[in-house]
Amino acid sequence: MKKFVFPLILLLAATSAFAETPDWNRILTHIDDMTNFNDNDFSSEITVVTAKPGEDNTVIQARYFRRDKAKQMVIVILKPDVQKGQAYLQQDDDLWFYDPESRKFAFSSMKDRFSDSGAQNSDFSSVQLHVDYSVESSGEDKLGKFDVWTVMLRAKDKSVAVPGLKLWIRKDNDLVLKQEQYSLSNRLLRTLAIPSYQTVSGHFFPVMMLEVDNVKVGEKTQITFKDVSIAKLPDSVYSKSYLERVNQ
Repeated sequence: MKKFVFPLILLLAATSAFAETPDWNRILTHIDDMTNFNDNDFSSEITVVTAKPGEDNTVIQARYFRRDKAKQMVIVILKPDVQKGQAYLQQDDDLWFYDPESRKFAFSSMKDRFSDSGAQNSDFSSVQLHVDYSVESSGEDKLGKFDVWTVMLRAKDKSVAVPGLKLWIRKDNDLVLKQEQYSLSNRLLRTLAIPSYQTVSGHFFPVMMLEVDNVKVGEKTQITFKDVSIAKLPDSVYSKSYLERVNQ
């Protein structure tokens, strides 16, 4: 009878490991469904505070609009006065920056910094993790009081703003608590923490994001969201003419 003990142990171990293997397609799809607003418009006021060593903090306030089902986004800067009226418009995969002084639009990129802050334009756009990324590796960890899955994702093509993404995901509800962003050469660029979410019409949206620049040592950025609304907006909001009109 003893000769069956070792194979039985191996079988139990293999069964246990299989049971703990997460269904990444389900998890990533669930994250997308929870955090994207495909059935509503979304608007909010955002505040971006960037701290750089040896400099005064920079503070940007803006109005923020998203229509995820059409892959559209608008950000209009309200403060500081020197940047008032500057704006961003996303239409599908195209992103424009509008300068009210010259009254001209220039192509921008999701990979660029948002204005002169430490945030990146992609921080404000909707994401389709299960579409844009493939799973490279995964594991388990503890983040604060939460049991989490960890997963390393690689972008499927170069058009994706963040080539490499490591996520810390709560096991009990699939919310992302932390992420690390990597370059194509696997260099750690930024670390983001999302300490809390708010529920908006069955979806989840960060109350705040804390970002650390791992390249520019000592640079940190905090993004907060308030006055959230899911009221339907006119189609005209997501247009160049709207950005020109609000600056008149």
